[in-house]
Amino acid sequence: MKIRTASRLTSLRIAGLALLVAGLAACATPFKADVSRFDAQLPAPQGETFAVVADDPALAGGLEFALYADHVEAAMEKLGYAQAAPDAATLLVRFDYGVDDGRERVRSTGYGYADPFYSPWYGSRFYGSAFYRSRFYGHHGLWSYGFYDPWFGGSDVRSYTVYTSGIDLKIDRAATGERLFEGKAQAVSTSNRLQYLVPNLVDAMFTGFPGNSGETVRISIKPEDQKVKKSDKDRSGY
Repeated sequence: MKIRTASRLTSLRIAGLALLVAGLAACATPFKADVSRFDAQLPAPQGETFAVVADDPALAGGLEFALYADHVEAAMEKLGYAQAAPDAATLLVRFDYGVDDGRERVRSTGYGYADPFYSPWYGSRFYGSAFYRSRFYGHHGLWSYGFYDPWFGGSDVRSYTVYTSGIDLKIDRAATGERLFEGKAQAVSTSNRLQYLVPNLVDAMFTGFPGNSGETVRISIKPEDQKVKKSDKDRSGY
């Protein structure tokens, strides 16, 4: 009897470990962003220099903006462009970012749940656009999605908050002000931490850069490439 009990406990422990490993693997999903880019003959990186500047004057000179601008600068340098001071650069890269105040989502794992309008990455199909945005709300409220739950049911009902984040990138010719490139990257996740979101959105923006003008694509950032700190792990939207 003791041998059987010990064997049964061992089996339960092994099963529990397997479930834990499976759960951690499920969390290691890619960071997904919808990227829309428009290219009007962006010059090749042959002697061209650039400077990243805040598109929102309120962000200019801020330490937080400088942190995120570093990621944009690294991406531009990787493409072959050389960094310069704003008054000496041939290209001005105008950069902005934000995250909304979040929307409550209700989900039931029981019988009878139906949500015909919601798609987890495209927001509400009720609004008919992956890039639905109402208006600028300022630094931390730049983006807005609409979510709609017409009905739900079941015994296990849970609520959670989802946030829509985004970055806006524009490249102008410094001498003339001519617009050469425009791009937007947006994502929906359960994290509202810009320190986690913005680097991943920048990576998505520069994946396959400059892309096909006028095309909107879904970009997935591999889990091992995601910029996430220990404090973000429980809010990273896995």
